[in-house]
Amino acid sequence: MDQAFLDNSLWRNIYCNLAGGSTGSASCAAHGYSEGILPAGMEWLAFAIAALAIVGLFVNGILGGVIVLIWGERRLFGRFQTRTGPNRWGPFGMLTSVADAIKTMFKEDVVPKDADRILFNMAPIMMTAPAVLVFAVIPFGVGTYIADLNVGVLFIMAVGSLTTLAVLTAAWSSANRIAILSAFRAVALLISYEIPMALALVGVIMLAGSMSLGQIVQAQAIPFILVQPLAVFVFFIAAMAEMARAPFDLTEAESELAAGYLNDYASMKFGLFFLAEFMAEISTSAIFTVLFLGGWRGWDPVPSHFWFGAKLILVLFVIIWFRMTLPRLRVDQVLKLAWKGLFELTLINIVVTAVLIGIWPEPTTNQLWIMAAVNWPVAIISIWAVSKLLGTSGYADPLPDADAPVYPVATEQIPAAAVHVPSSPGNSQTQQGGD
Repeated sequence: MDQAFLDNSLWRNIYCNLAGGSTGSASCAAHGYSEGILPAGMEWLAFAIAALAIVGLFVNGILGGVIVLIWGERRLFGRFQTRTGPNRWGPFGMLTSVADAIKTMFKEDVVPKDADRILFNMAPIMMTAPAVLVFAVIPFGVGTYIADLNVGVLFIMAVGSLTTLAVLTAAWSSANRIAILSAFRAVALLISYEIPMALALVGVIMLAGSMSLGQIVQAQAIPFILVQPLAVFVFFIAAMAEMARAPFDLTEAESELAAGYLNDYASMKFGLFFLAEFMAEISTSAIFTVLFLGGWRGWDPVPSHFWFGAKLILVLFVIIWFRMTLPRLRVDQVLKLAWKGLFELTLINIVVTAVLIGIWPEPTTNQLWIMAAVNWPVAIISIWAVSKLLGTSGYADPLPDADAPVYPVATEQIPAAAVHVPSSPGNSQTQQGGD
């Protein structure tokens, strides 16, 4: 058995308990496993069972996380908007998401007459599959992952970009003008923000010296959120845009495009799009936790999985808070922010980080603190400068018009000149006299 598999605690515990220390699993015996459930010669079956068990554990864990996230987000919405939120099904409304899922399963599956059925049915799968694949390289704790790729960051960016194709496929296959218009806006937004998002990670990769997410976690003697503030700012904004979350939810603007590119989807096809959206929220929070918050690193004896989960929930809360705070932007403002704001900020971050790495090729903890002291003033000045360049010009204070009529307030008596007197034979002379 390859050592890379045995370094994975999930894989090692499942496989070695099945195969034990048999002849074909001598590496398990080296880790203290003596007897297995399966007889000798059945290592291939142990391999298959372990693989299926780990994939099933991750997939079902993600689905369960989505159910909890939907409930938690709706409860937070209620708190932000001074209302109760879901509270009917189960204690504190905890079964509301389950009820919604069951209801969605039994809804009628309607397909437009002019739709391309093959592509129309493939689009929800194309949207959901990348959201699941991203979790394959995320370390949720010490030795807790599916695969630790040496190009993990590149894998995430490549898989995440497939959603652009899924959005375009969903809209084009439905033969709906509104959906196609929404898809064009979505593609413009996604492509625009993929570039600054990828460039924001260059500084992290230079500091860690690797694109492996596990190595990036190990390199964070102090969290990179302190060392790379510009990268954090750009990545978070770009991630919100990639998820099409408010204030970047231009693809689903109810006042303009109804439900957007998935306007013609119903039943579980719509449910898959909805599922992918919330899985993207969880995966984005997990990626942010790994890249900038130190991943599963924390203080002993608290388990690493607890630290990762606590940081993940914190990032989810900030994402929801961000969504409920800011109003929706116009499409020109969104694209202007990507190309004239975030793109330039990433270039500044890359140049400054490259200079610091040139000075300290393998920075120690103290040198990382010095880098943080340099990067924070650079980040504040750069963000301020970009905000001034992108902001609207100030408006002059309006001057009072001398000819404008003056209306009385509630405490004043209405002047006689402001009272309308209807014309009649009896008061015509009174009006003339008054004039």
